[in-house]
Amino acid sequence: MLKPSDTWNWYYDAKAKSLMLDLGMEMVFRVKVPMKSLIDCALNSNEFTVDDAANYHTFMDQINHLPLTEPRRAELALNCVAAKRFLKPLLPKSWFFDYQSEGYTPEEAEIIALNNALGEGHFIVIESCESASVCMLVDLEPCALNDTKQLTFSQPIKVMHDRMAPVQINYESNTYALVG
Repeated sequence: MLKPSDTWNWYYDAKAKSLMLDLGMEMVFRVKVPMKSLIDCALNSNEFTVDDAANYHTFMDQINHLPLTEPRRAELALNCVAAKRFLKPLLPKSWFFDYQSEGYTPEEAEIIALNNALGEGHFIVIESCESASVCMLVDLEPCALNDTKQLTFSQPIKVMHDRMAPVQINYESNTYALVG
């Protein structure tokens, strides 16, 4: 399992046009969040902070129960940390998903489901706000938003809470079940 270190460093690679995380020992992680979605300070060198490490562990605690390989779990957790720290504020894109119910507010790192006529996607909550949350796709299969758009593994989106359904993870078989 990948363990956070105070020697890790975020930096922007202009050649790759991507935010990177130097993990040391000649290992570099490329963040999936597109450059246009990053705040300005992501273009500078930034230390991997204690808050980043705490967020990594928070996300990893939930991700460890998902039906993903260990490298995919680490990839998802690092993308979650990067999005939490460097993602520009997003406007909700709730129209892609069906209404579920009122009164539900997810917690950070909770796994939720979003449904539409094309299927269902499972997401981890990156940041929970008053009426909407930033989420990241945890499924390896793309989540179709409409006939021409889809989200891929580790892509973020902001969605209103009334579109979200809680998911219960079966820890024995690492499968999902809708709750509600």
